Amino acid sequence: MEPISLKESVTSKRLFFPKKRPEKNTTPSNPKSMASVLMLSTFPPRECGIATYSKDLMESVNRAFGGSCTIQICPLYDDQHPLEQSHHFDYSLNTDATESYKKLATQVNSNATIKLVMIQHEFGLFNGYSEKFIEFLRSLEKPTVVAFHTVIPNPDSHLKKHVRDIASCVKSLTVMTKTSKSILTEAYGIAKSKIKVITHGTHLIKHKNKEKLKTKYDLDQKTVLSTFGLLGPGKSIETTLDALPELVKEFPNIVFLVLGKTHPTLAKNEGETYREFLVQKTTDLKIESHVKFVNEFLPLETLLEYLQLTDIYLFTSKDPNQAVSGTFAYAMSCGCPIISTPIPHAKEFLSQNKGLLFDFGDSQKLTTQLRTLLKDKHYRKNLGLNGLHASSATSWENSALAHGHLFNKLALSTKLKYQKPELKLDHLHKMTTEVGLIQFAKLNQPDISSGYTLDDNARALIVICEYYKLTQNNSLIPNLRKYLSFILNCQRHDGRFYNYVDENSTFTKQNDQVNLEDSNGRAIWALGHLLEIENLVPANYAYLFHRARECFEEFIPNAIHYTSPRAIAFIIKGIAVSGLPQPDSVYNFTLRKLGSKLSKMYHSESAKNWKWFEPYLTYGNSVLPEAMLEVYKWTKIEAYKVIAFESFNFLLKHLFRNHKFTVISNQTWFLRGDSLKECSLGGQQPIDVAYTILALKNFHEVFSNEGYAEKMELAFSWFMGNNHLKQIIYNPCTTGCFDGLELKNVNLNQGAESTVSYLMARMAFES
Repeated sequence: MEPISLKESVTSKRLFFPKKRPEKNTTPSNPKSMASVLMLSTFPPRECGIATYSKDLMESVNRAFGGSCTIQICPLYDDQHPLEQSHHFDYSLNTDATESYKKLATQVNSNATIKLVMIQHEFGLFNGYSEKFIEFLRSLEKPTVVAFHTVIPNPDSHLKKHVRDIASCVKSLTVMTKTSKSILTEAYGIAKSKIKVITHGTHLIKHKNKEKLKTKYDLDQKTVLSTFGLLGPGKSIETTLDALPELVKEFPNIVFLVLGKTHPTLAKNEGETYREFLVQKTTDLKIESHVKFVNEFLPLETLLEYLQLTDIYLFTSKDPNQAVSGTFAYAMSCGCPIISTPIPHAKEFLSQNKGLLFDFGDSQKLTTQLRTLLKDKHYRKNLGLNGLHASSATSWENSALAHGHLFNKLALSTKLKYQKPELKLDHLHKMTTEVGLIQFAKLNQPDISSGYTLDDNARALIVICEYYKLTQNNSLIPNLRKYLSFILNCQRHDGRFYNYVDENSTFTKQNDQVNLEDSNGRAIWALGHLLEIENLVPANYAYLFHRARECFEEFIPNAIHYTSPRAIAFIIKGIAVSGLPQPDSVYNFTLRKLGSKLSKMYHSESAKNWKWFEPYLTYGNSVLPEAMLEVYKWTKIEAYKVIAFESFNFLLKHLFRNHKFTVISNQTWFLRGDSLKECSLGGQQPIDVAYTILALKNFHEVFSNEGYAEKMELAFSWFMGNNHLKQIIYNPCTTGCFDGLELKNVNLNQGAESTVSYLMARMAFES
């Protein structure tokens, strides 16, 4: 693949693009904003796990649904923990004061904007088995949900009655593990239908280089074990300390990080007694050089970096009744291999080769399991990756979806509206080298060994052109030149294009083994989008459009010989958007010729119940009727308009069913005569969603009363979690898009096709 100059059409070096300025974060996070859900919980600046949890949940729900489902915070406090920053909150509850309960109930019942109350429950927050709390629940006139953070097995009669009283007062209970639900149903006699399992949320992260992070925190060449959380005897840190003396002899580079300050309540009552005990123990065991205490309540970004540099994460809680752990969940989301005591959360999530378990306080067993992982780096890596993939379903974004749907079911009268994220090209830039856009990624890291394709770089050029139309920001020009250069470099002497380029910028043998018509069509589609913006770009970049037009002209004689319906459709779209098919031009002749070809395909295959161009629906289906619509717009041939309308509506019947959107699976396709009920839900690709949205927008401009705009919104919500798994496909943290929606999981890799497809879809909603 020899470089071609954009100016002289001979040889030159490729060009780089500058990094974009970071865009503002518009995430709503005000705990005092008008809300449809009032959430009772501890809340920052109070330092405790439930406070952190509630802040994350509030922000994720508000970000997911905007004004259609908004959480407002009512902070809990008591005489020992006074309310801080009270001016931030419209409501508050002193759990030691009966009058405070009565006042809050009156406020809630009289406020019509509050549709539902959610209570984050821990027994210690409500004074154990408090009757004041039960009376408060009974006095609420709004639907109420209680989230149990602790579910105690084998309850005595007093505890059982208290929990049953809570259940009798509320519409729903939420728990974070299946085990907790089983305990509530079997030990407490609460109906299964009243209990919803919503797992603890985890953070999506931008995965960083582990060795660079170790250097940043002065841990070069160290094998890092870690644990984190507010420190107290329940953490049983001494279990790990007792396991280390044998190991440090065998693995002298071990460092054990104990991350987190002493629990504020413990520090207030007992000072630093427990931490001092641990420090003394490291001295007694002669391991003080292998243990590092980080005595801080760490900011989230710092905490996630510590977890990413961790080689093995240790969870050693000695409380068998601890249902769930946020620290454990965060470690999974960072890809840490985990060794844990058998709390319910761990037993559920570390099954199927996702981690290791050992019994409470069993330091000898912990030593054995640590030795196993320290000796086998490959096994360690697989455990971490398995956990990471499993934890993706528990991201805060997905937790927000689960909570939003529950709230909507119980109380909200308005329809949930999925919010569209701010447009960001960060991941697209990250995936781009001086050669072009890399094809695949491992998670969010570009996989240069996968090489490049014309397909991806053509679609990337379309994205940049559309973004330039929106912003007219000339900092995009170098990026535009890069993708154009790739297309030019792929063109052969006969005007056609190669598609596959390896990491060394060499054309691969695959180009001679597969049909490249569709790839060629996408190249022309992209060049058409570039020519469309010629009048918007400063005159000193005229050479870009000169080279694009040359490339276009060299290809066009080939177009009428193409037989692939999608290649024909892409070429039509490219010619149409370019503005070139003026009367009596070769472009107008080619567009008409290709339109006639598609028309003949349609008449050959269509029947009463099958209004389509082929005997099957496969990938990229929407481009076919959209191409016919483009031919109609240029030729005004009414028959083409009819074909476009009939075929598009036929397709939409297969994509939109029962107010839900599902694309055709790439695992089975859909053959004439197949039943919709038998279609696989797996194998759904972002590119098909994007093409559908682009076609809907085009059809809406011609047929404005057919509901196409509403279908655009529904189709886009697929990216935001409105799909059969109720999981997000767009990653707002990396700004990449996951590669696909499978039957039971999301493919977490964020390659070029999926990311560019998301961006094309997202930009369709901008004016």
